[in-house]
Amino acid sequence: MKLGIGIGWRPEIAAEVEALTGIDWVEAVAENLCADHLPGSLVRLRERGVTVVPHGVSLGLGGADRPDAGRLASLAARAELLGTPLVTEHIAFVRAGGPLTATPRLEAGHLLPVPRTWDSLEVLCENVRIAQDSLPVPLALENIAALISWPDEELTEGQFLAELVERTGVRLLIDVANLHTNHVNRGEDPAKALDELPVEAIAYVHVAGGVEKDGVWHDTHAHPVTAPVLDVLAELRSRVDPPGVLLERDDAFPPGAELAAELETIRGTLRAAAEPETNRVTPRAMAPASGAGNSRGAGPLAGKPAAPGARDRTAVAQTALLSSLVAGTPAPEGFDHRRLRVQSRALAAKRADVVAKVAPELPQILGDGYRAAFLDYARARPMSGGYRRDALDFAERILISGGLADPVAQRRLTHWWEDRSGPRPPRRTARIVRAARAVLVGK
Repeated sequence: MKLGIGIGWRPEIAAEVEALTGIDWVEAVAENLCADHLPGSLVRLRERGVTVVPHGVSLGLGGADRPDAGRLASLAARAELLGTPLVTEHIAFVRAGGPLTATPRLEAGHLLPVPRTWDSLEVLCENVRIAQDSLPVPLALENIAALISWPDEELTEGQFLAELVERTGVRLLIDVANLHTNHVNRGEDPAKALDELPVEAIAYVHVAGGVEKDGVWHDTHAHPVTAPVLDVLAELRSRVDPPGVLLERDDAFPPGAELAAELETIRGTLRAAAEPETNRVTPRAMAPASGAGNSRGAGPLAGKPAAPGARDRTAVAQTALLSSLVAGTPAPEGFDHRRLRVQSRALAAKRADVVAKVAPELPQILGDGYRAAFLDYARARPMSGGYRRDALDFAERILISGGLADPVAQRRLTHWWEDRSGPRPPRRTARIVRAARAVLVGK
């Protein structure tokens, strides 16, 4: 299917997206959509014939656990609601721990890279097949950006993706900004990755902005698209005519005119890099929604599948890494300790930013002290649930530990927590409320 030129739909720029001309499709974060009704903006776009693709961020198909049935059902429901031709997710893990390692469950709140090993590939392929069988439309998976590299990797990114496609029939969502990120942060050549991966399996392409600080590229989606990223897009276009290309922006949203200008730059880059029709690779037709993942070991590097126990070994390795990033445990052997510290700080900062968005009352109540207080909390309390749970846990910690100096802020925070906490164990609730009230009485 030919998607054309698109843009990431976000509630903050819904009006700007609707006003853009020449937009063929949009992509919406699946977890931000209700399963039974759509925002008015997406309804109007669909009525105009604009395709809407749901883009998932929480499945964690690269994780050691098998995909959660509830999350898969939720993604399938959104696909049905949107009438979409495909859904997309990431080649990443987002949580670790739990029964496989007999340790507490940890949430990263971020997409983390899987090791490019045969064990990891075996686990990912099985998880992808489970997902394919649960979804009503084809699945495409995105390569992610990474600050850190796993030691002792056995495959390049292109080889890893080629094997994944060959074994499962999954489509690819290639993010050229992420290829550039991995070039800066991990020394990987984007052209080599494009040469090795099966470009005919590309469903569409992401283009996004970022910024370099102290030799590390941060894939922010909050800055304009840079020339090096457009160069990677041109490299890709010289090899294949992708069915779709989409501009992503997730923060620091510019005026609509700037978004339109970036889209025109992307169009110009594609036109300039286009090869004559006779030299193009034609993307293959989409695989069926299910049953596509039954060919094992047929890829160019086949013959070295993972031995039994791949899932358990993956669980141990991922839990050790995530624990070092969010719980302060020792760094696993072979990792760059400086890069782990950068990643750890980035995860904590993202938690603070996202909690401020899902619970905007907290920074309003705490004022300038919000960020420092949250980062202090994050160092002592790894995230074990979603961001809304994190916001409640943060408020609980403040109330239990003595509350706020300002009695007005204390009352606001107490009422905020009581309104949102829902049914909780009576002893814990009473303890928190008593602590909050004791602070008020003592002032």
